[in-house]
Amino acid sequence: MPEGLKPQPAPRAPEPGVVRFYNFLPRGDAFLEDVLAGLAGAQKSIPPKYFYDEDGCRLFEAICELPEYYLTRTELEILQSQAVEIAQFVGPDAGLIEFGSGAQGKTRVLIEALRPSLYVPVDIAGDTLRAASGELANEYPWLNIMGICADYTRALALPEFAGVPIRRKLVFFPGSTIGNFTPAEALAFLKQARRAAGTGGILLIGVDLKKDKKILDAAYDDSRGVTAQFNLNLLKRINRELGGDFQINRFRHKAFYDPMMGRIEMHLESLYSQRVQVAGKRIDFAAGETIHTEISCKYSMEEFRDIGRKAGFSPERFWTDSAQLFAVHGMMAV
Repeated sequence: MPEGLKPQPAPRAPEPGVVRFYNFLPRGDAFLEDVLAGLAGAQKSIPPKYFYDEDGCRLFEAICELPEYYLTRTELEILQSQAVEIAQFVGPDAGLIEFGSGAQGKTRVLIEALRPSLYVPVDIAGDTLRAASGELANEYPWLNIMGICADYTRALALPEFAGVPIRRKLVFFPGSTIGNFTPAEALAFLKQARRAAGTGGILLIGVDLKKDKKILDAAYDDSRGVTAQFNLNLLKRINRELGGDFQINRFRHKAFYDPMMGRIEMHLESLYSQRVQVAGKRIDFAAGETIHTEISCKYSMEEFRDIGRKAGFSPERFWTDSAQLFAVHGMMAV
């Protein structure tokens, strides 16, 4: 059986108010391997999952408060306004599994509406996972919480949680993070989510909708430069953790919406012809050459529902805001 798909041991039943943590991150320095492999390509690239060190998480929370960045507040408004209907759709005694749980702000809306029997946050940022889950345990001492530190973009077999009454599993994937995958990668991820939900389970997923280019460009290149700091922080992390010698002021943040591809592209552009070292490896940059750090695909309603069907879900519900900026899809695993 391939690594990452090995059955995980079933943990004992959790105690309400107590958070149990499990580390399923692969051994070895995947960060270094991914950075060196990505910087060796004809189009240099670094996976966006490496944005989220402690400083990256803090900067992303600041991005979510920006007036240009409509995604977080719009999705939160949808969840708050439709909480009762979502709870009726999911039903009682759900096991709530959240991929990329982060600060868990939107999760509180679901916890209060659903009263789930179990909450399983899955995130690659272990310190953030522990801190946020600890806060939830204090707020909801009745809630069973099992935190899993793992890279949810890789194949992952979650443990079965013995001793917890679960009628149905709910996989929650908010924030339009699905947009960070190409459509083919999104399909593969949704198939993985389908396995996690199990037949009859529910996928609740936030998806950013196609819209005017000016709105999208502003959301990913804000006037205060916070998104630029977030993008450039990736180079600071490489310097700190991987022995890099990037001169941060010799690169700039670059983001734009490509309407033909239906996606935002985010890059770090070299302002000069220069040479950099990472872990003793030399990397050359031409002036104007970029490191591709993120995409954010935007979908029409039907485009995303079609991907869901191909992944083994039946699109049942969707909720959107009055301006049609963002959608939350409710799909059932068949």
